[in-house]
Amino acid sequence: MKIESKHVDDVEFDGINHNDYPDYCDAFISEASILDGKEWREATDEELEEMNNDPDFVHEKLQEFFQ
Repeated sequence: MKIESKHVDDVEFDGINHNDYPDYCDAFISEASILDGKEWREATDEELEEMNNDPDFVHEKLQEFFQ
């Protein structure tokens, strides 16, 4: 299952090291909400792992996090 970016919100990160700007290699998504039908719910550990295994997804959400 591929998680779509538009279905993920309230993303929280851990591992942010500003000395590693702009790469933030160690940053990872620690919490997020997922749209499940019409309801938002907390992402499961498996969903968080799937998100973190996609570096483009993490980078996109990290950029949104800093805005």
